[in-house]
Amino acid sequence: MSLDGLPHMPKKIDYPTPTHISLLRGINVGGHKKIRMADLKALYESLGFVNVTTYAQSGNVVFQAEPADAGARAAHIEGAIAAHFGFAVTVLLRSAEELRAILDANPFPDAEPKYLHVLFLSAAPDAGVLEALAVPAANGEAWRLAGREIYLHYPNGSGRSKMTGAFFERKLGVAGSARNWNSVNALYELARQ
Repeated sequence: MSLDGLPHMPKKIDYPTPTHISLLRGINVGGHKKIRMADLKALYESLGFVNVTTYAQSGNVVFQAEPADAGARAAHIEGAIAAHFGFAVTVLLRSAEELRAILDANPFPDAEPKYLHVLFLSAAPDAGVLEALAVPAANGEAWRLAGREIYLHYPNGSGRSKMTGAFFERKLGVAGSARNWNSVNALYELARQ
């Protein structure tokens, strides 16, 4: 795979490197925006990131890189993906410490992991919009906002729920990408290694 034409960052890193988790929104869903994880890993490595590991096929990447502004880094990755794969993808970044805090702040500790999701948001929603938000939760469903994350509890499964990531994105005016609780835990374990 040729990665010519992409912006490159230095490969030599002589200092402790923080661990980051990137979550790509909307890839490999229904045959759209297809990216092989091996190709995604190679792209991240071409950007100078080290210890790059992917998880599942939904665009989860754990990597190490020098400290930088998270918004600028996400934009840099988005630009590289668009240049290489030919389509736009939203990239949400969290540090390993932020992921640990998300796990610790779980407002639904008794929920079965398969019925609990985290919607990672690109920004904290506007307080005024939140006050007017009417969420279509039904059949025991519940949600809680904590900073830039929304915890979603679907006690009967998420398949038919109207309380979706797309609903929150549309109403809150921010991008989001959801991961189930098992995936969030697995990503944290990868980040710790």
